[in-house]
Amino acid sequence: MTNGKQTTSVESVQRGGYIVTSIKIIALFVTVFAVAPLLAFADSTPSVGSVAPDFSLSSQEGTPVSLKDFRGKWVVLYFYPKDFTSGCTIEAHNFQRDQSQYQQKNAVVLGVSVDSADSHKQFCTKEGLNFKLLADTDHTVSKAYGSLTNLGLVKFASRHTFIINPNGKIVKVFTDVDPNKHSEEVLSSLAELLKQSPASR
Repeated sequence: MTNGKQTTSVESVQRGGYIVTSIKIIALFVTVFAVAPLLAFADSTPSVGSVAPDFSLSSQEGTPVSLKDFRGKWVVLYFYPKDFTSGCTIEAHNFQRDQSQYQQKNAVVLGVSVDSADSHKQFCTKEGLNFKLLADTDHTVSKAYGSLTNLGLVKFASRHTFIINPNGKIVKVFTDVDPNKHSEEVLSSLAELLKQSPASR
């Protein structure tokens, strides 16, 4: 009888171990399938030295804006998650505050999010922004720049910035952005880049 009880105990332990193992395997598959959508748009950002992907998007004014329109100028192309949110508002205010410094450096600031042109218009009116915000409503440009965060039902632009030189090449990439001091950081990088190529002023 003792052996029978011991055998039963061993079998129970084995069954218990099998159940635990099965649960772990199921959890692994659930995790993989849950994370897969997040990686669907996890394209790498274009590398420094590569030609910046061209695009044409509507601005807050409802007019199309293309990257090629700014050939001959430095372009600060910044992606941000959403209009009217605190971090994005701070970042936009700082870019607005420094507009004269960008102009002195022959640079233009372009903001991109997946919000609509109408949302951009309201945002610009409320916050007093006069540089261009572009509506990437189909996520094409954010994806091309490796800057789309996909949470399944919700997609938004990651907080990335690209400095594009007057010849249309990416010369600086920021993927770790602090909205509070980002404009100063960009201006500092532009100053260094201009020292390296003063003819591009």
